[in-house]
Amino acid sequence: MTESATSEFTLFLAEGGRMGAMMRSHDWSGSPLGHPDTWPSCLRSTVSLMLGSRFPMFVAFGPQLGFLYNDAYAEILGGKHPTALGGRFHEIWAEIWPDIAPLINKALTGEPTWSEDMPLTMNRRGHDELTWFTFSYSPVRDEDGTVAGMFCACTETTGRVQAEAALRANEARLQFLDLLGKNTTKSTDADEILATTTRLVAEHLGLSNCAYADMDPDENGFTIRGDWAAEGSPSIVGHYSLADFGRRAVDDLGAGRPLIINDNLAELAPEEAATFQAIGIAATICMPLVKDGRLTALMAIHDRVPRVWSDYELALITEVTERSWAHIERVRVIAKLEALNATLEQRVEERTSKLVETEAVLRQSQKLEAIGQLTGGVAHDFNNLLTIIRSSVDFLRRPELSEDRRTRYLNAVSDTVERGAKLTSQLLAFARRQTLRPMTLDVGVRLDAVADLLDTVTGARIKVVTELPDKPCFIKVDLSQFETALVNMAVNARDAMDSEGTLTLRLECCVPLPRIRGHAGAGGPFAAVSLHDTGCGIPPDLLSRVFEPFFTTKEVGRGTGLGLSQVFGFAKQSGGDVAVESELGRGTTFTLYLPEVQPEAPVGEHEGEAAELDPGGAGQRVLVVEDNIEVGRFATQILQDLGYTTTWAGNAEDALGKLGSDGGDFDVVFSDVVMPGIGGIELAKLLRRRLPHLPVVLASGYSHVLAQEGSHGFELLQKPYSADQVSRVLRKVAGRKHAEARGERS
Repeated sequence: MTESATSEFTLFLAEGGRMGAMMRSHDWSGSPLGHPDTWPSCLRSTVSLMLGSRFPMFVAFGPQLGFLYNDAYAEILGGKHPTALGGRFHEIWAEIWPDIAPLINKALTGEPTWSEDMPLTMNRRGHDELTWFTFSYSPVRDEDGTVAGMFCACTETTGRVQAEAALRANEARLQFLDLLGKNTTKSTDADEILATTTRLVAEHLGLSNCAYADMDPDENGFTIRGDWAAEGSPSIVGHYSLADFGRRAVDDLGAGRPLIINDNLAELAPEEAATFQAIGIAATICMPLVKDGRLTALMAIHDRVPRVWSDYELALITEVTERSWAHIERVRVIAKLEALNATLEQRVEERTSKLVETEAVLRQSQKLEAIGQLTGGVAHDFNNLLTIIRSSVDFLRRPELSEDRRTRYLNAVSDTVERGAKLTSQLLAFARRQTLRPMTLDVGVRLDAVADLLDTVTGARIKVVTELPDKPCFIKVDLSQFETALVNMAVNARDAMDSEGTLTLRLECCVPLPRIRGHAGAGGPFAAVSLHDTGCGIPPDLLSRVFEPFFTTKEVGRGTGLGLSQVFGFAKQSGGDVAVESELGRGTTFTLYLPEVQPEAPVGEHEGEAAELDPGGAGQRVLVVEDNIEVGRFATQILQDLGYTTTWAGNAEDALGKLGSDGGDFDVVFSDVVMPGIGGIELAKLLRRRLPHLPVVLASGYSHVLAQEGSHGFELLQKPYSADQVSRVLRKVAGRKHAEARGERS
């Protein structure tokens, strides 16, 4: 090469970018184009134009169409660059040559060509890929005007074409899914849903067939259902064992993977291919789903081969499969819900009945447990009392017993009877069966008075503090029981504080009754009497048991477990309730809620009350009405010993017979309350109407009528009673009778 030629060559490729530099350094010895210094001016000018452009371009020149290109086109070549430089056009693009050869021939004959979005399957990255290009082929003429080659300007439109195709496919997919939804949404039958789905999929994709295959309950085979093949195509309905399909098909479907079969069954083993061929399958996709808890495959079939499923077809069949199954998890759920709703009322009634029955059994069990605890506690305490009485009586029978020891044992018997009476009184209080003598009282005044008593009960190291409102607050309760309840709570607080601390009595007026132990509250007004101690507190697991009779956490000998049960019974029987709050280490608060009432005018002593008579019955005549033989005999005996003249009737009916029409043979009637037939209260009411001048004294250890309604204005003697108590009450009513008689005579 001469110096001038070299200079011209350098100038010719100087502005060519990377490809210009590559051309300057390239070995052209094997190229059909030869060295650039031999290139004709038409080729040089075309190459110069191409290298200066940023648009993808190439030149194919000479009889063998030697290949030259610029930087932009190098990207299109992919893996074919840079070996394509200077090569032969038909060798470089051998895979697309059949598609572009007609266009090349036109350009070489002098006719320019234009192609828009032309699909070409290229292999530029080691695999075939479908691409789209818009390009033109223009003839390149030499100085004589003869066509010596061709020039191409091109652009790859693969991305845009694919995006537009995806958009169209998505629109088609949405339209199809809308159609599918309209045809299956209202269906409630799984087989009908699948049948409709497979038919519509086949029509939409132009498949020769589409079906679904149910796995048998024993999971050893498939039953293929659906027959919408084109006319003349073989039916695919039939039963096949899993062994017929082969291990691969079973494994893929069982693992939830789609089984895709293409290219005329070439992918299958011979025994598998025979089965698919027998059912008319050439190109198949099986999508696994589950129906009725078993594996089911949706089968899309095409008999055109060779056949490759498109991404759109695969995606659509996959989505349809998932939607079909979801519509079937939904149809069945709705069906189950409807079935559940249909039997809901019955099941609710059955469950409610069972719950009621279970609760009744539980309550009965709790009652039996409570009764067992109660009877055990009563038996224990009464056995202790009876032991003292029996031992004392045994000693009293000894003739050599000294007088002072006799007195001591008699006192022991008397004291023990008093303790027994107190025990039964506490039990009746808990059971709300005690007889109350309610009176209206100012709570604040009574608390002030009780505070002094509590100072004595609690001891010197416990400070008793009262917090009372300025205005008065009235309640109607049995004063004795009210004070006993306060004392019982105070004693409990004293023991919790180990006899040292502060006990605060607080009164709040006009408060509502809160919900306590699950019971509904009330609007009130209620007086809330609370006792707060600074003691050790009650553990949470024991808090609900503190009002149970005989339940106590104190050591033996420090409590019977009946004090708080008396508070509970008194509160309930008085129309209120009692609440307890406690925190370990911070103390306990018991709050007694009692209904507030309006104050009453003070009532003076009974004007006709006679002075106490001399001891003894003075020959007064008493009709004793008692159904219990032992008590009846004992009562008549002690009354006779007291100087009364007694007649005993075993029941109310017998007593009415002995009284006659005017009751003139008797001065007083002494009757038990609880008797078979006509009870004591009913008898007393009857005598009040018939014989108003004849006083009646009632005696009872327990009566639910007395507990609920009171004594109805009759004198009442609580069992167990002493001879002195009987004498006092009889003298009292007899004296009142004589005073009234004197008043009538005057």
